[in-house]
Order: sequence, then C-alpha cells, then structure tokens
Amino acid sequence: MELWAQDEHRVGLKPLVRRVWAKRGQRPRVVVHHRFQWLYVYGFVHPESGRSFLPLRPKVNAEQFSQALQEFARYVRAGPEKRVLLLLDRAGWHRSQKVILPEGIHLLWLPPYSPELQPAEHLWPLTNEGIANQCFEDLDALTNAQRKRCEVLESMSDMVRNHTLFHWWPTMSNSN
Repeated sequence: MELWAQDEHRVGLKPLVRRVWAKRGQRPRVVVHHRFQWLYVYGFVHPESGRSFLPLRPKVNAEQFSQALQEFARYVRAGPEKRVLLLLDRAGWHRSQKVILPEGIHLLWLPPYSPELQPAEHLWPLTNEGIANQCFEDLDALTNAQRKRCEVLESMSDMVRNHTLFHWWPTMSNSN
C-alpha cells in the first residue's frame, strides 16, 4: 500500500509575472499579452519518496480525471497486488459518479475547506518556475514549456520531497 496525494493546477496564456533582478536604476521588462486559454497540470505526489507524476490535461472534469487516474495507475503499476490510497480534495469532478477508478486505486477525502493539508498544493510553485515571466504565442508553446518543466520535476525527487513531506504525513518508517 502506498499513500499519494493529488490535485490540479490551472496554467494559461495569461502570464505569471515574478520579481526579477535588474541593474540599479533600470526597470526590467516582461512582455505580457493577456489571453484566457488554459491547460491543467494533474499533480500526483508521493511525499515520502518525492516521486511525482505530472500529466497535462486540457480540462478538469470527471472524464479527464478518469483518464489521468488510468495513466497514474499504469505509472505506479496499481492493481490487485499493489494498492494506492490517493488523498484528494472534494472537487465535484473527483466525487462524480462518472469517475472510473482503475483497479488498485482507492480515494481518500480531505476534510472540506482544508487545502493546507494537501501536499500536492505545494507542487504548483515548482511547476510555475518553468513558465514565469514568459509570454507564449499559443497554448501549444505553453504546453511544451510546461511539459518540459514537469519532466524536470519528476526527476527531482529530493526537492519535491522537501516541499511536500509534511511533519505529520504518515510514512512507512513511522507507521509500525
């Protein structure tokens, strides 16, 4: 049995503007073009090990969530021999009757209105780093940049663990 957490994060063509260094007396320039097209990062994280799985999806709904769960189940090899407990918020698409749960995946609900308890929420500043202060021509360009950043994060388990492993999170070493 493994305990993972999952959440979704919206990123879009409306730029994420961050502070940047500039020479004294000069103002940094950041090109922005406000457009309202979005994609979503479905973040799955195993805080104890720092492993993460970050697929990109075009929407958030029960169908897209079911597809993300299928991809995740393949990634972790969930099934009759391996069970995964997935901690989620109570978003409507998570609780929908239309959600198709893969074998070996079991859902655990956070208390209402408690995003501070969700380790996956701490992935979003990390995923934003690859797209901050950039203006993308279209959704494809944003998707490519976000996909590259997610691939980098999936290989940085120590950093992910440092951001998501809360002191109270149950681990295999202290569950005996």
